[in-house]
Amino acid sequence: MSTSVAGNRQSIVFIGAGNVATHLAPAMERAGVGTIRQVYSRTLGSALALCAHLTEAEPVSSVDEIARDADIYVVSLVDDAVAGIVSRLKGHVAPSSLWLHTSGSLPKESLEGLSDSYGVFYPLQTFSKGADVNMAEVPMFIEGNTPEVTERIRNMAVSVSSTVHYADSELRRRMHIAAVFACNFTNYMFTVADDLLRADGLTLEVLHPLLRETVRKAMDGSPAEGQTGPAVRGDRAVMDKHISMLPPDLASLYSQISEAIYRRSKRE
Repeated sequence: MSTSVAGNRQSIVFIGAGNVATHLAPAMERAGVGTIRQVYSRTLGSALALCAHLTEAEPVSSVDEIARDADIYVVSLVDDAVAGIVSRLKGHVAPSSLWLHTSGSLPKESLEGLSDSYGVFYPLQTFSKGADVNMAEVPMFIEGNTPEVTERIRNMAVSVSSTVHYADSELRRRMHIAAVFACNFTNYMFTVADDLLRADGLTLEVLHPLLRETVRKAMDGSPAEGQTGPAVRGDRAVMDKHISMLPPDLASLYSQISEAIYRRSKRE
């Protein structure tokens, strides 16, 4: 029998104290999903920092200290670390517990064998520990190993987010790729732009109006229709001049992206 805390509230163990857990754990408590009983992290300081934002959570830094009788376990680790945790805990936790991971890339079967109930609780957002995020606005993508488990996960998700969708492993992987292009790659481009500007004593601030308008066009209409610049025009003279002004690594990147933009524009 699993042990709940705070009356009938479910007890939750968070395995991981990174960016996702830092936002998701407090949101689950605020939404009434349950009370976070423990936070595990290999780095005790990270677990302590997250516990400071929770009601009564205990920080632990050893897998051996993880409670074996919680109602819900949320695995919020880098993908490569999940298998190791699963192998350490398989056969040692209550079979009635619900196991969830927060990855966009891993299948739900990554948790198979831990208990009779397992699935995915994937918030599609970029998270940083120091940045506020309204979790009610973050799309949540869920999947369970049975229809009943999926419904249980959905009931939890709708208390945290106003936008909840079912997504199997293949769909989540495709969404994650799209998110990498839209977020991680775009942010790298911002970083390159900032580096180039700082070399001339400027900062990315001078591009803020441009960035806002670019994002507005992408969100309000079609990104393809909003594409501008020398590549979509096929202006080779301008592109060649730009390439000549860049170091080799950025010149190659500029050339590849420009060619991709040009080819995409010709498909319209």
